[in-house]
Order: sequence, then structure tokens, then C-alpha cells
Amino acid sequence: MKKVDLTKGNVAKVLLMLALPIMGSSLLQFTYNLVDMLWIGHLGSKSLASIGSASFFINLGSAIGALIVTGAGIKVAHGMGRKDIEDVKTYIYLGIVLTGLISAIYAGALILFGKSFITFLGLSEVDVKEMAYAYLAWSAPMLILSNFNNLFSRIFVSLGSSKSVLKINTVGLILNIVLDPIFIYVFKWGVVGAAIASIVAHLMMLMSYLIMGKAYISFKARSHATYEKVSEIIHLGTPVAVQRILFTMINIFLAKIIAPFGAEAVAAQKIGVQIEAITYMVTGGLNGAVASFIGQNYGAQKQERMRKGYQIALMVGMVYSVVTLMIFLIFPGQLVGLFVEDWATTEIAIAYLKVIAYSQIFNAMEMISTGYFIGIGKPKVPSMISMIFTSIRLPMAYVFTEHLGVDGIWWSITISTILKGSVLTTIYLLRSKDLEHHVDENSYK
Repeated sequence: MKKVDLTKGNVAKVLLMLALPIMGSSLLQFTYNLVDMLWIGHLGSKSLASIGSASFFINLGSAIGALIVTGAGIKVAHGMGRKDIEDVKTYIYLGIVLTGLISAIYAGALILFGKSFITFLGLSEVDVKEMAYAYLAWSAPMLILSNFNNLFSRIFVSLGSSKSVLKINTVGLILNIVLDPIFIYVFKWGVVGAAIASIVAHLMMLMSYLIMGKAYISFKARSHATYEKVSEIIHLGTPVAVQRILFTMINIFLAKIIAPFGAEAVAAQKIGVQIEAITYMVTGGLNGAVASFIGQNYGAQKQERMRKGYQIALMVGMVYSVVTLMIFLIFPGQLVGLFVEDWATTEIAIAYLKVIAYSQIFNAMEMISTGYFIGIGKPKVPSMISMIFTSIRLPMAYVFTEHLGVDGIWWSITISTILKGSVLTTIYLLRSKDLEHHVDENSYK
């Protein structure tokens, strides 16, 4: 693994070279999701609905894991900016221990209480509920592996080695794509086959991270691993974790509102979210790159590079989002048609894309501004904004569905995203200089 000093060199070149491999990883993930949905889609809308329902609780586990992923990632980036390698290794070790503990507890809860979780969604079809629980239970061990991979991915990017992340993700996703049809159709395991394929792929990725990162990753207890450092990780990670947990919980309650519209509506949302990942390929890559770029330069106290990096990322993200907006408005039927042939599901998914298209630019603004605030060690700012405006989705959805049907839910998502992106970018524009000069690593205390 080759680490990169992000505090030197041309800002645009350094930032884009860091972002491109992350975007490449996102493209691979999107490709896998596309293939996975195609295979599952041939099993019918009920199979898609079962995976979509179970995915809410898998995503909740990833959100909880963000508590450690975010905090450890910030501290590693700051340590690299200060050139304090011993500190970097200590935070990586603590990240490993805490991730293992949290992930194991949550995975156990999925197995023990998974049926109750699925029942809570209010799905009417018995076979959909049974498939959803089976997929959820088999995904529990996958979630542990996935959280470790998310941790190492963030750490590698904080070290400036996003190319290694791309290589590892390429191996894992190709393996997953190859195994999916074998486990789903040849072995006739259905949705469970998709979960088992993911377990094998994530295990291979984890082994790759451990091998490539052996210079920094160690399971041996370190003398500098103090309670204070654990507290730092948790304090820095808490805002993002709470934000993501709240986001997932709201999506779960939105799923309860969608459920009465039938399995077709549940499946349509799953399809729409996967297609919307076209935008996240770039904005998510920029988010990770900006967080690491800002983090190292913040540690080195290079404010001008921080401002320039943010501006370049924002410009790239907004231009790309305009393109995806046009694609969603012009070709929604063609995109949805890749996943499902059922007309009822197709019609709902097309409406989803047409509504969600208007939020794409603001999503880019939110993601890139979030990366900036995480980089300077101020994750509370984007987290609070996200929690406030994501929370209003539920009351909006209840009101809008009375007049617009299931489309009202899509409008609640779009409006809240517009508000989040607008407010967060405005806060950056008004307070960036003050934050850069007066925030220090211990500001959360």
C-alpha cells in the first residue's frame, strides 16, 4: 500500500487523483448492484421487495458502524497531516477493536430478533416476509465483514491510498458478480444465495485489506491505546452515526407508509434507490476524497488548499449532478426496464426517478460540504442539519400521500434533500474562514 501526502502538489490533481479510485469503487459497487438486481428481478417483484425490506436493517448496522469508521478515519487523516505515524497506528488498532465489538452485537440481534424487525414493516404477503428474514439472517455475518471493510476503506483513503481500495473492491465485486447466478439459480438458493455470495466476497476483501495494509494494521494491543483516544473516536463518530441511524430509521418508517401500496411499491423504491446510485458514484467519491484531503491539510494547517479543494469538488459534483438530473427525466423508463418487467412496479419506479431528479444537484452540495466539515473534525454541523431536515420527511410523507398517493413519499425525500444541501452549503460560505482558523482537534471536548 502506497500512502500519499495530500498536503503538497496541485490541488485539483491531488484531489481528483484521490477521488477517482473512490468513484471507481462506487462504479464497481453500482455495477454489482445492477447485476444483483437483475438476477433477483428475474425471481419476481416479491423477491425484490423481500431484499428491499431486509436492506433497511442491514443499512442500520452499517450506520451504527459509522460511529467508529468516521471517528477513526478523521484521527488517522489528522495524524498523517502531522506525520505522527505512531498515533495513526494506534487509532487504526482501536478502530479494529471497536468495530468488531459493535458489529458482533448487532449481527447477533439481527439473527435473534430479525423476524420481529421484518414484521414491524407491516408487509402483507407472508412469503415476502419469510424471504426477507432468511436474507436478513444470512446477511448478519456479512455485515460484520462489511463493517471491517468500510473501516479499512476509510483508513486507506485517509492515508491517501484510494487506489488500493479500488483494487480490493474490484476483486470482491467481480467475485460477487460471478457467484450470484451460481448460488441463486444453479444451487437454487434464491435470495439466500445472494447473501451467501456477498459473505464470500466480503471475506476475500477483508483478507486483501489485511495483507495490503500490514504495515499499519495490527491486532496487537498498543501502549498508546488509551481511554482518551477511544473517547476521541466515539465523540467524533457519534454525530455521523446518529445522523445515519436516524436516516435509516426514518427510511424504515417510510417503508411502513409504502407497504400498504403493495409489494410493487416496495420493489419500485428498491429499484429507484439503486438507479439513483448513479449520482452517488461521483458525489460519494468526492465526499470521501474531500474528507481525507481536508483532514490532512487541516492537520498541516493549510487553509488555502482546503478552500480550493472544496471549491473544485463542489464544481465537479454539481456539473455531474446536472447530467444525472437530465438522464432521470429523459430516460426513466429505459432505466427501470433493466430491472423488472412488471408494469405496476415499472410505473411507480418511473415516477420515483422523475421526482427524485430535482434533488440531485442539492445532494451533491450536501455530500461535498459534509466531507469538508468531517475533514476539519466538525461532523456535528452536517449531522445536525441532516437530522433536522431528514426528520421532516415523515410528516411531509403523511400529508403528501393523502393528495399524491405513493408519489408524495418521493416528494418528501426530494424536498428535504433540497433543504439539506442549500443550508449546509450556506453555512460553509458564511463560516468557513472562522472554522478553519479556530477549530482544533480537541474542539469537541
